[in-house]
Amino acid sequence: MTSPDRSRLTLFVGILGVSAVALYGVSEITALSPIALAPAYMFSPMLAGLVICLRRDIPLSAVGLRTGRWRWLAVAAVVALPLVGLTLLIAVAVPGVGFDPAANPTPGLALPSGVLGVIATFGLVLGLGATVNAVFAFGEEFGWRGYLLWELAPLGFWKASVAIGALWGIWHAPVIVAGYNYPSFPAIGVVAMIIACISFSPVYTYLVIRSESVLAAALLHGVFNGSAGLVIAYAVSDEAVLSELVASPVGAAGVLAFGLAAVGIALIGAPSLTREFAHDTGNSASIHNK
Repeated sequence: MTSPDRSRLTLFVGILGVSAVALYGVSEITALSPIALAPAYMFSPMLAGLVICLRRDIPLSAVGLRTGRWRWLAVAAVVALPLVGLTLLIAVAVPGVGFDPAANPTPGLALPSGVLGVIATFGLVLGLGATVNAVFAFGEEFGWRGYLLWELAPLGFWKASVAIGALWGIWHAPVIVAGYNYPSFPAIGVVAMIIACISFSPVYTYLVIRSESVLAAALLHGVFNGSAGLVIAYAVSDEAVLSELVASPVGAAGVLAFGLAAVGIALIGAPSLTREFAHDTGNSASIHNK
């Protein structure tokens, strides 16, 4: 297998850098916070990936822009819910963090009480996460788990996952320093986000390879973003370090939950990652560690 192309990678990272500068430029001109502009910024990885694919004649289907395997797409859509549930369990087990059963994870929206309310909440999270949220998530994922996964495939499953996770985390820096996710710790938050993204990345890679489609990453990402608020709503603490850096879906609790999932992948055997991951060639069925 050929090695990653440095010129393509440089162009990809360069476009992301220009997008980050543009984010702050628009923020200054419009007097809007970079966080308010984040929905548009989410599409910069897709833009970078598309530019490279179109300029270098890389078929979009080769980088995962295809329907893929429906069964694994369904798994990708629902797997965020148990992972968020595990994150919540870990969070409330931390001393100094409490569980607020009366919390309303959907403020402004009246839902039934009791078991029906729980079912309605999860149904709402899944429905919005797999549709509206997934559209915005695709803006990121076409770049990360589409083009970049294809480009870094020669590194193998684990090295590619870590590299993509690290860049994914760094890309968040402009909105993190503006107060996103860790408002009390903007500098430490950048490091925390990089660690979180690295821990998330193997699960995303696994599902994209199994589904043979980048859409799996968009579905997982969309539902995770939609359900992460459940942890924030129910796991409460008066200490900012606990609520933001520990008992958070992008804090230590989330890192541990996704880390355990990564351990599970290692135990069953990570799937082979090649540049043919989006083609039904039988490669996605082979199991070995890389």
